Amino acid sequence: MKDFKKYFKITAAPKDVYNALTNKFMLEIWTGEAAVMEEVPGTEFSLWNGSICGKNLEFVKDQKIVQEWYFGEQEEPSIVTIKLHQDKNGTSMEVKHTNIPDEAFDNIAEGWTEDYFNAINELFEE
Repeated sequence: MKDFKKYFKITAAPKDVYNALTNKFMLEIWTGEAAVMEEVPGTEFSLWNGSICGKNLEFVKDQKIVQEWYFGEQEEPSIVTIKLHQDKNGTSMEVKHTNIPDEAFDNIAEGWTEDYFNAINELFEE
């Protein structure tokens, strides 16, 4: 199992980034695919038409999102914590993803940059 941690700079306010990560309709706009999301702890979520699935664990409005991502029958949960910090140019998004299966690590690490960060940045640069 491996862990991933990285900071991304986004040219939008934390409240706007939070909305893009928690609002089903905003998720569908920047991912371009179907999403299932409720800003309610204990609910299941699905992104990219089911490519990423899991459970929402915690929400702190405009500041923090904690989710469990599913990787088959994995014993220890894979936990994603996203913290949004006000930055002089917008938001610093801290992503910490723990217990990633070794065989999925490279794909997940690339996905955080390519699929999440780049797509969110494009949303706010338009």
